[in-house]
Amino acid sequence: MISFTSFPVQPERGSEYAKHFPGDEDDHMDLDDGEFEAGGSRVTWPGETITSSQAFMRGHGTYVENEQVVASVAGTIERVNKLITVRAIRTKYNPEVGDLVVGRITEVQPRRWKVDSNSRQDAVLMLSSVNLPGGVQRRKLESDELQMRNFFEEGDLLVAEVQAFFADGAMSLHTRSLKYGKLRNGQLVTIPPILVRRLKSHFITLPCGVDLILGLNGYIWVSKHVKENEQEGEEGFDAEAVYSNRNDFIDDSTRIAISRVANIIQVLASHFVPLTDTLLLEAYEWTIENDTDAKGLLSEDVGDALVATIAARA
Repeated sequence: MISFTSFPVQPERGSEYAKHFPGDEDDHMDLDDGEFEAGGSRVTWPGETITSSQAFMRGHGTYVENEQVVASVAGTIERVNKLITVRAIRTKYNPEVGDLVVGRITEVQPRRWKVDSNSRQDAVLMLSSVNLPGGVQRRKLESDELQMRNFFEEGDLLVAEVQAFFADGAMSLHTRSLKYGKLRNGQLVTIPPILVRRLKSHFITLPCGVDLILGLNGYIWVSKHVKENEQEGEEGFDAEAVYSNRNDFIDDSTRIAISRVANIIQVLASHFVPLTDTLLLEAYEWTIENDTDAKGLLSEDVGDALVATIAARA
């Protein structure tokens, strides 16, 4: 069961996603015991009364006033037992160990790279945390440090995993798997991190020949499909291909598919619809059935129709 809500921007449309605003007849949101059993969520705004403080405990994003739990930020209400929190819609990414992230190299430093990961501070990718030519397990030499820009340089995009945290809270990343590393042959789409749900796998392949990497930090990579067997084992991987800055040849049909998927993500994000692999597949099939091109998806009417159809199928 797919469940999602959207944050209302223009409530006068009467969309099924629009929520009431302060001043409506019912200005109080009561939560019963079965409210979130199915994993659903509700959207709130600063100052809205959520529930009684006698029945629930306040968490992040809330405060207590007149024995009522009140939202302090705009976002989705989340409940764990009797604890009520509000997860802000517009916020920086809050990382956890094991998260998959997509980032951009911002600086090359001695034995490390700084990476923009849409978090409160840049992440760090150590030279010792990447695959180097000649085998994963070999020691890093001084010559490797001198050639760091041959692996990653400023502006390069990469997918990595959060390995640990430094004392100042900065993320330590690693790319010690051939699933991770430099990104090519695609397009970057940025959405609010709250809209990327934790899935069993964040590497998604659509039937249209497009690969997706859903970074939990809100950076999504849409690219040409690459067969898994095109890479050799980790001990003998082709470093020149893995760290190449050149894109492969992409035919026109694949380019169109990449653009269509990227625009689908932007449309869903503009309606604050959380992304899942099933949802993206249904949205792509809808565009094919309705013969909607990539540019047409950015039309307001078409976007509303797409989201309404996806909601009806959920």
